[in-house]
Amino acid sequence: MPTCRYLTEDGKIEYATFSEGKICPLPHLNDGNFFEPRVPAYSSDETWRNAPPNLLPPTPTPEKVICIGLNYRDHAIETGSEIPSEPVVFSKFNTALVGHGDTIRLPKVSAQVDYEAELVVVIGKTAKHVSGANAMDYVYGYSCGHDVSARDWQKGRPGGQWLLGKTFDTFGPVGPCVVTCAELPDASNVNVRMKLNDETVQNSTTAQLIFDIPTLVAHLSNIVTLKPGDLIFTGTPPGVGAARNPPVFLKNGDVCSVEIEGIGALTNRCEQE
Repeated sequence: MPTCRYLTEDGKIEYATFSEGKICPLPHLNDGNFFEPRVPAYSSDETWRNAPPNLLPPTPTPEKVICIGLNYRDHAIETGSEIPSEPVVFSKFNTALVGHGDTIRLPKVSAQVDYEAELVVVIGKTAKHVSGANAMDYVYGYSCGHDVSARDWQKGRPGGQWLLGKTFDTFGPVGPCVVTCAELPDASNVNVRMKLNDETVQNSTTAQLIFDIPTLVAHLSNIVTLKPGDLIFTGTPPGVGAARNPPVFLKNGDVCSVEIEGIGALTNRCEQE
């Protein structure tokens, strides 16, 4: 049951089943725990309606947004980087998160904003010192994510400012929905692509992940306590703008769409600050 969140006309946050641009309200989630077992959604034609053009990030605001760099073998190769021997970990502040249809604001202090399509893992229950063998017991599901990156901050500042380059406001679109592991039981070989103004610029599969999802969850749980709702951006395929010749960076009016097999499409328009 793919689930989304949205704002009503009177400013309330509500939940709904999401399917092909339509929503079916799930009022029992409004006052409950998002990660509790779900009852079936309504199915009558009268209940389904067109989704709002803008959705919220599909899960409640996470405590942590953890990101993995250089985790696609083909992306590491295109950047000329060594294949990492352990996960490259950085983070975003949760203030970077926006939903499907929201605007990506291109900051006036950066001239090199890049795109990165990513599969996002949603943690479903508290995990600490878990093994790879049982790591998936702690995963609730998946969503589409966009790790927007200011390369001139990430790499062009003293020491390399990965956090700052990755966490400008609006630099973490997620959505349009979250699908459970029951709906996507095997995410080890799903297609991940980015369309920029309808042109496919990234196209690979999670079979290229250097560190798979159970390995990432186990590794991170040895460092921090993962909480329900925490997000893990699992890395991006090849084709990023900075690796192109000449480089391609986002500009005012560009439309980015992250499309992941079994989840859907996360679309956001860029606007110069």
